Amino acid sequence: MKKIEAVIRPEKLESVRIALEEAGYPGLMLTRIEGHGKQKGMLQQFRGRQYKVELLPKYKVEVVCLDAECAALVAAIVESARTGDVGDGKIFVSDIEDVTRIRTGESGESAV
Repeated sequence: MKKIEAVIRPEKLESVRIALEEAGYPGLMLTRIEGHGKQKGMLQQFRGRQYKVELLPKYKVEVVCLDAECAALVAAIVESARTGDVGDGKIFVSDIEDVTRIRTGESGESAV
């Protein structure tokens, strides 16, 4: 099993959610986060004054899936979240050792 963590732009959340659903995976976990990458924030202007916003708003979308589904889900996220500009985000994929469904007590791949 794999865990996909995608850090995306807020305006791309709905398109990523739809892409995951179309790829056959309707479940996800969502967290509002702030952060920056190599660009270290951005300059904005308010009432003629410039100021630096160091922590930009982002969303972290998390999906736990079977190994065989991982590549397709990552491709769906990349395609739906990409703008081509700095700050599009990152996707992290890690191994999941085990999962247990609380309601039924199932564990392993059947609980995903």
